[in-house]
Amino acid sequence: MTHYWHDFLYTPLLNFLMFLYSGPAFGNLGVAVIELTVLLRALLLPLSIIDESNRSRYEHLNLRIDSLERDFKTDHVMRKEKIRELLKEHKVSYWSKFVLLGVQALVLVLLYQVFIAGIRFTHSEVLYSWVNAPAIVRTDFLGFNLAERSLLWAGAVGVLLFLQIYAVQKKREHLVTRSDVMYMFLFPIFTVILLLLLPMVKSLFVLTSMIFSMLIFMFRQVFFSPARDKS
Repeated sequence: MTHYWHDFLYTPLLNFLMFLYSGPAFGNLGVAVIELTVLLRALLLPLSIIDESNRSRYEHLNLRIDSLERDFKTDHVMRKEKIRELLKEHKVSYWSKFVLLGVQALVLVLLYQVFIAGIRFTHSEVLYSWVNAPAIVRTDFLGFNLAERSLLWAGAVGVLLFLQIYAVQKKREHLVTRSDVMYMFLFPIFTVILLLLLPMVKSLFVLTSMIFSMLIFMFRQVFFSPARDKS
């Protein structure tokens, strides 16, 4: 298993990152990570579109879901079952979101492995023949070291995450519970703490991916905003 992980996951990602670093990123590793993230999200764009389509259908059913949540406010099991039946009836599925999150989580782990090793490698063993081996790999980006921890970048992810959750809950504030409010604060805080334990490159990857998702969402809102279901 270790052999497959190294040869088919870790090594290709390291090589592509070095290809970007020596080429389109002009020797800036932070730019290379951003380019890698954008290219990854572009590759996964069909899944992102499916995910946005599911979210659009969910929004279209908002009134009916709100009604179910009110009718079964005290019966959590029945409420979940009724909402699940409604979503199934209208073919709202979240498998695309799970795949998106899974692939991004995998890349996060691989990036961690790359940076935890200090991007040290034996040219003949790891780098492909078509990848130019840089004499030195600089990990500085905008005055920060990608291989070190950064409160500022982790905090930026937390703030953006908080704003996203707040925006979602604001649309349905009449149904927001105390646990929802706790989630709005605790999940971003937990995320910041987790990112503080890891190299700054993780925060940069997550932040870039979140901004990419926001742009897709904004595009859908402008061009494909659905009417709410009034039935």
